[in-house]
Amino acid sequence: MEDTLDLDPAPSDRIFAIENDQHRLVETLHGHEGPVWQVSWAHPKFGIILASCSYDGRVLVWKEENGVWSTITEHRVHSASVNSISWAPSEYGALLLCTSSDGRASVIEFLADGNTKHFVFEAHSIGANAGTWAPCIGDGKKMEDRRIVTGGCDNLVKIWKFNTEANNVILEDVLQGHTDWVRDVAWSPSNLGKSYVASASQDRTVLIWTKETSPDGSPSSQWKKTYLTKDKFPDVCWRASWSLSGNILAISGNDKVTLWKETLDGDWESAGEVDQ
Repeated sequence: MEDTLDLDPAPSDRIFAIENDQHRLVETLHGHEGPVWQVSWAHPKFGIILASCSYDGRVLVWKEENGVWSTITEHRVHSASVNSISWAPSEYGALLLCTSSDGRASVIEFLADGNTKHFVFEAHSIGANAGTWAPCIGDGKKMEDRRIVTGGCDNLVKIWKFNTEANNVILEDVLQGHTDWVRDVAWSPSNLGKSYVASASQDRTVLIWTKETSPDGSPSSQWKKTYLTKDKFPDVCWRASWSLSGNILAISGNDKVTLWKETLDGDWESAGEVDQ
């Protein structure tokens, strides 16, 4: 049996247990004062911890102990809707990236003593819609190897690099190609000689950004842009998600989820659809 969470646009989170293709409601978490946009489980080594973000501008972090759920952190640094949350690779520790319609992004660090600290940076001037982490390089101890990607209402995809001295991030690359809001970004977990970032947009296109990496895992070239398809999708592309191995990309939009894989010559082809 596994626990999962069903998300609907209401100011609460619902957790379901799944067994033999059946699901049952085991908990409803109340705390938000607006629609909940996204939820994300932390790595199990940190405990049974769930983060949620909402239109109310808050991020709530929940923990389950002995069958009882409680809020352990309330993150209130944003002045508008928090649109996405993403946990860092577990090698970095318990770090949570948040993006907001106020144009800023923030990173929360959960400390061993139960406290938290955070930093905030200006990401996209008219709103940040999505953000996620690059896969871990090596043992994850080098701060300067950590990178995140964000997408926003300025039609841009931005790559950020951690700055050890400033305890913040610095802008490393700006990727231009979309003609409307970037709705989602996804960095492939694959780390075999090339970085892959997918960006899904309001302009009904998905772009695949690739960059060669050096033997130590650090970027060593410029980002290259490839359209996932020659023709536009029939509707807005809302979400992009890579498989665990990084060889299949899922795109959601137009009430369906389509799957894509790269060919030997670097193009992309359909790998089917997800049955509803």
